[in-house]
Amino acid sequence: MRKLKLDELGRKSLEAFKNSEKTPVVILLDNIRSLNNIGSFFRTADAFALEKIFLTGFTATPPHREIHKTALGATESVAWEYYAKIEALLNVLKKQNYFIVAAEQTDRSVSLEKFCPPRNRKIALIFGNEVKGVSDEALNWVDAAVEIPQFGTKHSFNVSVSAGIVLWDIFAKLKYYKLCE
Repeated sequence: MRKLKLDELGRKSLEAFKNSEKTPVVILLDNIRSLNNIGSFFRTADAFALEKIFLTGFTATPPHREIHKTALGATESVAWEYYAKIEALLNVLKKQNYFIVAAEQTDRSVSLEKFCPPRNRKIALIFGNEVKGVSDEALNWVDAAVEIPQFGTKHSFNVSVSAGIVLWDIFAKLKYYKLCE
């Protein structure tokens, strides 16, 4: 076994990526405070070829050195937009028939392995603040909440780690597995 070299990875050019088919998922960052987490979201969105990232509230926007440190250029490949109020954005997405999902522990959360993403609608995934989680204002708009099963004492992941887990699960169910049909 050997590691692949960069030229063997089949990476798309920036232009090819921007013109490629996207996974019908957008992510909403609800008051994310860590610039490194924001950069990580961009990199993960690039990896799964998501349609867009929406930055809301006090979530910082590119360009910023600390975002770039973890994004590694993904702020150039992934489309993004800023909204001061998440409610205004959610109103727009509802009118566009998005299925809105919060990654949050609520009294009605579905365990991630049991969640079946709709195949006939685009999905908007909300990830909340590192301490307070998804805001109550955003929770008022959601169609579902998903929770990652956990077995330790903390019952929380770093928000960017949560994004990787949730996005892989939804991506795999949409693209590879027919578990939900």
